[in-house]
Amino acid sequence: MKTEQLSVFLENRAGRLAEVTHTLAEAGVNICALSLADTSDFGILRMIVCDHVKTQTVLKEKGFTLGRTSVVAVEVADRPRGLDDVLQLVSRHGINVEYMYGFIQRDRESAVMIFRFDKVDQAVDVLKDNNFTIIPADVLCSS
Repeated sequence: MKTEQLSVFLENRAGRLAEVTHTLAEAGVNICALSLADTSDFGILRMIVCDHVKTQTVLKEKGFTLGRTSVVAVEVADRPRGLDDVLQLVSRHGINVEYMYGFIQRDRESAVMIFRFDKVDQAVDVLKDNNFTIIPADVLCSS
């Protein structure tokens, strides 16, 4: 189960991120998870949202440049070795992590890690075969 992630390319200037969040708030779009990376010239806001079609529409109308990527949301034990268990497994199978970000689930003793793998389908199969829980986007949004 892959999850769609939207990437918004932002000029690195004051207020640009607030323009995105205001646009989404006005449209009633909920952000489930996000990560922001920057360089001196631009930033990349990576988001999982509850309605990616609506999000794309409203952001494009405001002139933002967007991309879509398949990522994998994995439930990880919130304890020492929790993340390492996942990383050792995918590493043994020759799967590279291009980037990741995560958050703690409020009602569980686990975290959710969002992974961008170079071999997404293989990563999903390997994780499932080793009893890791893959979380679909609709479940992320209801958490």
